[in-house]
Amino acid sequence: MPILSLSSSWNSHRHQDGYAMLREMADLGFTHAELSHGIRITLVPGILKAVEEGIIRIGTTHNFCPLPTGVNTAAPNLFEPSAPDHREHEQWLRYTKRSIDFAAQVGARAIVCHLGSVEFFWFNPTHKVEAYLEAHPELKPAEDKPYQALLAKSLAKLRKRMGPYWEQTKASVAEISGYAKEKGVRLAFENREAFDELPLDADYADFIAGLPPDTPAGYWHDTGHADIKESMGLLDHRGMLEKMAPRLLGFHLHDVNAAGRDHQAIGDGKIDFEMVSSFWRPEHLLTIELSPRIDVEGVKRSKARVEALLRR
Repeated sequence: MPILSLSSSWNSHRHQDGYAMLREMADLGFTHAELSHGIRITLVPGILKAVEEGIIRIGTTHNFCPLPTGVNTAAPNLFEPSAPDHREHEQWLRYTKRSIDFAAQVGARAIVCHLGSVEFFWFNPTHKVEAYLEAHPELKPAEDKPYQALLAKSLAKLRKRMGPYWEQTKASVAEISGYAKEKGVRLAFENREAFDELPLDADYADFIAGLPPDTPAGYWHDTGHADIKESMGLLDHRGMLEKMAPRLLGFHLHDVNAAGRDHQAIGDGKIDFEMVSSFWRPEHLLTIELSPRIDVEGVKRSKARVEALLRR
């Protein structure tokens, strides 16, 4: 049976004590938690105490966790592995190693990681794509020829620009993989929702397959991000899961409403979770990742819906 966790993205901002934060999750019936990228350093003592006492177990963490000292809001892209600037790279390396150390300390099986983005000084093609989508809220990407032309042109610009950033990301992954292996923590590379984030969805399978066989890494599937990309005409949700299934480590589970907002309670939006659940395997890690705006009843509904799908 897959491990089911609740992400601290839902409640970390409300707590000054990590013990109380994890106690709240355990009281909702969760045996495991994900420590997300909003864990302030002041929450760590309570987290360690709760884990030591067996209040809850930690399934996964999310880079950067804990946050660097002085950073008090979620900042997963504070430093990026794609950054060409050596100073930012050194900071990414430093805090990723620190996050791996912490993941090992709390017994997490994997750390969810972002893989950077392509920087544009001028004329980022993302803006035109977003503007078109905003102006055409009822868009059906496959049927809109002007949008398809815009998308093809924008992707061509992105690919033309991405070379150095993507090479730097791959070098960063190679640099950190040995450290993760040494600490017994797997790197879970998450699909992203923004047009200019790396890797491009079409490149994900080749990237994962091209990692050295001993790399402690795999693919992490975020349902909301995949749905957003599908609505942009950039991927097919089921097709993405079929392609990545052999290297799947786990899932961030959240819904997307009609307005395109993600991190909604599961079942309250438009994602086909019966389809998604057909890809779940006993070794997977499942994390319900909800917005802080979701009330307790939304958390309970999400948990019940996932558990019902697991029973099937």
